[in-house]
Amino acid sequence: MKPAPFEYHAPTSLADAVTLLARLEDEGCDAKILAGGQSLMPMLAMRVARPDALVDLRQVPGLDHIRLQDGRIAIGAMASKRAAELSELVRERQPLFHAATRLVGHQQIRNRGSVGGSFAHADPASEYPAVALVLGMEMVATGPDGERVIPAAEFFVTYMTTALEQGEILTEVRMPVLPPGTGWAIREITRRSGDLALAGVALTLRLEAGRCADARIAAFGIDATAVRLSEAEDALRGAVPNTESFARAGAIAAASLADPMSCIHASAEYRRHLVGTLLERALADAAARAH
Repeated sequence: MKPAPFEYHAPTSLADAVTLLARLEDEGCDAKILAGGQSLMPMLAMRVARPDALVDLRQVPGLDHIRLQDGRIAIGAMASKRAAELSELVRERQPLFHAATRLVGHQQIRNRGSVGGSFAHADPASEYPAVALVLGMEMVATGPDGERVIPAAEFFVTYMTTALEQGEILTEVRMPVLPPGTGWAIREITRRSGDLALAGVALTLRLEAGRCADARIAAFGIDATAVRLSEAEDALRGAVPNTESFARAGAIAAASLADPMSCIHASAEYRRHLVGTLLERALADAAARAH
């Protein structure tokens, strides 16, 4: 299929993009922001999305940086996933985000897909929202009233819906560097390599004096948003990191899932089983990296 007709706009500055977006919305025009096009272009082609207008950000300068800023890694929304994948800063200082990036699609997709586009798309089966919850990332939005920072825990509202308000553009994401002594892991099950996850877990694990001092865990592909597994986190604090404590955390996590989604590819009970098993294995990965 081909996309339904739409207006095309390519502003050349962030200020122009914000002004244009506000005008289009004032006129009652359903406008969508085009970043890398990883998800939006297939939706247009299949006519799942039929916006009146596209606001293409690819001519807007200053949104493709990857840098260390005030002790945190700041990535411009238009930086490609491939740029994040190749970034030595990201690979060395935030390996969980780096590993998650490598799981997104294939290299050709990562060449065009933008980091900010994935966060704004907010697909609950994608890796980034879960990683954002684990790392306590911040989302920077720019709109008619200026810039505001949205914590990741407040950013993802429900299925493909974020806390971005009308006229706002996601312009940057910020994440902490990984503290020393903290292990990390991300595991997922997909139907094919590069597909969205049927279920997955991402986590960090900090060890002190031979015990689990802290754990931050999120699951994805099971609900309308990625979800923190707080009961499993609580069970791990103070525990000796071994196969028994990891299996217990996995069982607690699986049991804590209220109502996993079910579809033709995976039932709710299968997803529940996957989360428990993936978490148990991911914890072993993270413990081996925590030094």
